[in-house]
Amino acid sequence: MNVVPRNLLEIVPLSAHIGAEIRGLDLSKPQDEATTKAIYQAWLDHIVLVFRGQRLSQEDHLRVSKTFGELGHIRRPPKYFPPGFNRLLPNIMLISNIRENGEPIDALPDGEMMFHHDMIHAEIPDKATFLYSIEIPSRGGDTLFASGYAAWDSLDPDLKAKLEGRRAKHHYNYGSTQKGDGKGTEAFAAHTHPAVRTHEETGRKSLYVNRLMTVGLEDMDDDEAMPILNRVFDHAERPEFVYTHKWQVGDLIVWDNRCSSHARTDFPDNERRLMLRTTVSGNERPRF
Repeated sequence: MNVVPRNLLEIVPLSAHIGAEIRGLDLSKPQDEATTKAIYQAWLDHIVLVFRGQRLSQEDHLRVSKTFGELGHIRRPPKYFPPGFNRLLPNIMLISNIRENGEPIDALPDGEMMFHHDMIHAEIPDKATFLYSIEIPSRGGDTLFASGYAAWDSLDPDLKAKLEGRRAKHHYNYGSTQKGDGKGTEAFAAHTHPAVRTHEETGRKSLYVNRLMTVGLEDMDDDEAMPILNRVFDHAERPEFVYTHKWQVGDLIVWDNRCSSHARTDFPDNERRLMLRTTVSGNERPRF
């Protein structure tokens, strides 16, 4: 097995603040320890890593995910197996709009999705998410990734003073549930975490609030908290902090949930979209 030191990995930054493409690796083959460590460090440096043109079995997907830590649990088992799949291994979740018997085969089927952090409503949120594309629509369905580091570093001092040392309240509320159109998922959990999170591995601070799931600030009336939060959301989603990924079949992406948020653009509801998702469990509760 060839050793690939970090300085020989082809790492191509994708934007000023977030995202890098790793080129020249076939992840269907096990990587040596040096390569695995180099990939992990690149992930800490760039927050989001993109691997194009992969051909991964479900076993490959799980093996790669495990190099980042303990696998997270599936919270929504699929209702149906998609065509061409006779089984799904434990710890793999479907993200798809494919319907069987008129029902989506699994989670988050349609439409636009606002910026959010995965599992921020849990006591110990997931550390990382891997997403692998099997089928993609002809347009739309892009994923936007925003750097919490860059947003915090450039935040107005008065807003920093209002957030630092304060906990934010988070509630799971996907998409358009409140509109009554059936495309959302009912909330099932809520939690509070520091509004400004210190990354346990890099030591850097990042904004840890988002437009989709953050519903208030602890010890502050909503009439005061929500104008503050809306200003912070607008700042965190500024284009200069964001990398927009246009999916191709065979893309594998891993992102750091501790210091980034992500969103999804709309796509034609009559075209199929199928992704396989794994997560890596968090190591500890978010800290100030």
